[in-house]
Amino acid sequence: MPKQPSNRNGRGLFVGLILGAILGLFIGRFTGSLLFSAILCAVVVGLLMYRVNPGHKRR
Repeated sequence: MPKQPSNRNGRGLFVGLILGAILGLFIGRFTGSLLFSAILCAVVVGLLMYRVNPGHKRR
């Protein structure tokens, strides 16, 4: 049985990192630790966008 190639989207990872960092900065303002929350949110949102947002299927 041939293995299907992964159809994940690298742009989704990049957009998720940027959105996560911005979201983390806003959350960090309220919690008091800007850098830690920005990095943590960037990683979490980046991984979610990479996993959830499929790229194009190559036909």
